[in-house]
Amino acid sequence: MFKKFLTLLSGFCIPLFILAQGHTTISANTPRIVIGIVIEDFNPDYIERYWEKFGDGGFQRLYSKGYICANHHYDNLLQRPSVNMATLSTGTTPSRHGIVNDFWIDRLKKKEVNAVNDDTYTTVGSDSKEGERSAMKLMSPTLGDQLKLITKGKSRVFSIALNDISAVFAAGHAADGAYWFDSSSGKMISSSYFVGTFPKWAFDYNGLKMADSYFRLNWTPFKEQISYTESISDLYLKETGYLGKYNTFPFDMSKLKRESGGSYKILKTTPWGNTIVKDFAIQMIPKERLGYDLIPDLLTVVFSSMDYERYSFGPFSAEMQDTYLRLDKDIAELLKYLEDGYGTDNILVYLTGLTSISYPAEYLKEKYRMTAGIFNPESSIALLKSYLNIKYGDGNWIELFTNQQIYLDHELIEKQKVNLLEIQVTVASFLNQFEGIAYAKAAKEIEADNFPGGLLEPFQNNYHIKRSGDVLIKYEDGWQPKDKFSPVDYTDNTQVPLVWFGNGITKGTTLRRTNATDIVPTIAAFLGIAPPSSVTGKVIDELIKH
Repeated sequence: MFKKFLTLLSGFCIPLFILAQGHTTISANTPRIVIGIVIEDFNPDYIERYWEKFGDGGFQRLYSKGYICANHHYDNLLQRPSVNMATLSTGTTPSRHGIVNDFWIDRLKKKEVNAVNDDTYTTVGSDSKEGERSAMKLMSPTLGDQLKLITKGKSRVFSIALNDISAVFAAGHAADGAYWFDSSSGKMISSSYFVGTFPKWAFDYNGLKMADSYFRLNWTPFKEQISYTESISDLYLKETGYLGKYNTFPFDMSKLKRESGGSYKILKTTPWGNTIVKDFAIQMIPKERLGYDLIPDLLTVVFSSMDYERYSFGPFSAEMQDTYLRLDKDIAELLKYLEDGYGTDNILVYLTGLTSISYPAEYLKEKYRMTAGIFNPESSIALLKSYLNIKYGDGNWIELFTNQQIYLDHELIEKQKVNLLEIQVTVASFLNQFEGIAYAKAAKEIEADNFPGGLLEPFQNNYHIKRSGDVLIKYEDGWQPKDKFSPVDYTDNTQVPLVWFGNGITKGTTLRRTNATDIVPTIAAFLGIAPPSSVTGKVIDELIKH
């Protein structure tokens, strides 16, 4: 199977495929193709921590030859892939682009809505429902949308990811294609929102059944495990492992699939999920003729770091290290393909994180005596409900609590003639008494105040009047929420890596604080186009002038 796959790829890997177009350069300042390499759960520590174990063609090449923004952040209250990918691709905050969480309550429709789910559209590439997605709820244009508008549709815009939400918001509204991994079939799929007819090259890739091939392997360490001295020992991480029982190498992939119900989802937690994304990108580039003319194209490739299983092993585990060592190899192969095909001066690459990741609270507390801890949302909300019943009478006052947001039942509040601002402030004041909560802010207070540059600015950045909750919460530094029976997907780390490479980029570093919203206007400056009018970020001048 792998021999067949390499044969198929060899037809795509002709280094000088651009020469067939009769020209080898665009201009001194305009790249033919912009490639975003985006990694979920990318802690800045990983680069230095694993540096000696990386090869010279991936992370080391980018950091040794590129321009590093060493103090780069997402200034959103919620550090979620949905929120941050929308921010990264639009160059503005949730207060404008509207993606305040993975889901929220639509007050007009009186129901919960998912950020990307949309049954108006159908799956393209498989028979599942995992392609019923769209970017309709994204309220601001993306860089790709702007490119489409300015070039009258001639620029080609694509995204590839393991997860639907990353692919959808990376692509935006007007993209030519967004592709992601279908956990039910093991195929790469899309939505009819983006793709009318599934392309033959994608059918050919799915026909190789690469996901099935990986399930016939064991996941063993990429290097000798004894050399993984950069990882934190299992003693401190208290790993639960796959299915609560498999927490050491090697991992029998076929056994894990069988015992987890036959789903392909578990593949997303292994390095091979990233390899599938890389291989699919290398298949796409020549078949969709990206960068083949003078009009710049855009491709965003999103890798995931152990996906949801990072909580079963820990962000600084041997399994996470192995994932990054193998991801380094995948990135090296993608970079080599791009540089061989276009020449370094004809590409603009940026590498960044979609989210960061925090050290486990128990580890910080036990090992280093830091003021960290575990916050139990379930018990806190139960106490809050009892308090509201005493103060306002019996009723289901809290409609939803999710990811640092509390939605109150507005119909009940109106029916009982309770002042909305009063109950919002009451809830916030009650929660502010809990150890582990730094701030709880009422929505009406966020609407009325302005917090530029301060500790409360992330509240304003993440607040949208039509979609956000009635009370927003920020946990104390080092504190992490944890439900009784399951881990909570949460990080308080806003910092992620950012490095630029390629067209006109010379080696350098800035320590000035930069923001994820700055990437879109900076790329627009490289391309010589105006950014979308909704952009709130600023051009990274040091990069342009360097």
